[in-house]
Amino acid sequence: MEILLNDLSIQGQFPDTASFRRAIGRVMAMRELARRRYGRELQCHRNVAHTQVTRELSMPQVVQGLSEAERKALMQWLARSGPFWEDDRQHGPDDYLECKGEVVTDTAVGEAAHHVFNGISCGLVSMDPSSWLFSPVPVEWHEGESTRSIGVPNYWDVQGLKIALDAASVSLASWRDLETVARKRCPDLTFSPNCFEPLRGHPFGTGAAQALLSRLAVLQDLKNCSDERGRRTPEGREMYTKHFTARNALFSDSSVTEKAVFRQSLTFPHPASAGETLFCTWHGKVKTPQLRVHFSWPINAATPLYVVYIGPKITRR
Repeated sequence: MEILLNDLSIQGQFPDTASFRRAIGRVMAMRELARRRYGRELQCHRNVAHTQVTRELSMPQVVQGLSEAERKALMQWLARSGPFWEDDRQHGPDDYLECKGEVVTDTAVGEAAHHVFNGISCGLVSMDPSSWLFSPVPVEWHEGESTRSIGVPNYWDVQGLKIALDAASVSLASWRDLETVARKRCPDLTFSPNCFEPLRGHPFGTGAAQALLSRLAVLQDLKNCSDERGRRTPEGREMYTKHFTARNALFSDSSVTEKAVFRQSLTFPHPASAGETLFCTWHGKVKTPQLRVHFSWPINAATPLYVVYIGPKITRR
């Protein structure tokens, strides 16, 4: 489960520094809970470090009224270390996302909704007091003449977030944890014996591990969304459209140039047939850092879905 700070819940509504201090204290407690107990980061947008907090004071001004320790912790998060969701942004500036008549494109609400639309567990953390103390947050995605609706979970106190995180997927603390959980949760995928090995020398990141797990979960679900003739079910067609053909899709095939230049690197030992190989150009993507999941194609219920590589992007130039 990914968690984003709802930037729209800080819009100059605080009457004074003291009320903001109490509210941001609750948010920092939620952030600390997510990090220490569940290994998850509360992601923010860099613009929050400059937002209006009271009618007269912006964030840089109001933090001067905090203690030195509070000020350092808050600004280290908002202005320097993040993590910042825009670094791995999934929705585009042309996506028309709306909540209760308000356009939420380019906001955490829009980004969280895009995640949920695409099958990625994601929730918001909102400031209290604010006009965002309701859950789920209803978001509509307008695409041409069609509109899709989704509800985004929203939390504004420690207990509510704790309950949600308790129910969410297991915390991942290492690449070995990822492998263990992935093999258990995706029993219909055929993992090659060494497909997780490329991760071993790569710095571990909880967000990246969760993102890789979510990509594998999509493959697991899609594997079971075809009939006895190998044709995708209506659910399978919807998943394919969302994850493989939409703008900013999480999965894609390598380009013609990449297939030519990196043919050897994209050819893997066949997991089930000694001496044979698989040319696996289809891949799931994690943008920050640049990680990939390469797998066999096409995907249907009748044939094995081989996952042959999980690690840093292969087609780097």
